[in-house]
Amino acid sequence: MSGAGELPILAVRLREARVRLGIAQVELGRRVGMDPGVASPRINQYENGVHVPHHTTAARIARELGVPLAYLYAEDDQLARWILVWTQLSAAERRRLLRELEA
Repeated sequence: MSGAGELPILAVRLREARVRLGIAQVELGRRVGMDPGVASPRINQYENGVHVPHHTTAARIARELGVPLAYLYAEDDQLARWILVWTQLSAAERRRLLRELEA
């Protein structure tokens, strides 16, 4: 969880995912349907923790970034990594891994 002076986890994960994808803030904003005139400042505000996107906006952003919505909210770094790895697994691999973990 974020402490005083730290950015909210959504802000951190959003920036990480956008940078990993290699797109500018304005491009991300445009891709999720924001007016080009406000796209960059709005994404910047999200990434700096000034504003928090509405759930539906966060879902559109996650989809555009190619990450599950849960990734943007995962407070634990290892859990965030698991979420990304999980999305790379086939359905059969997911079932096998779940069986192993639940055993």
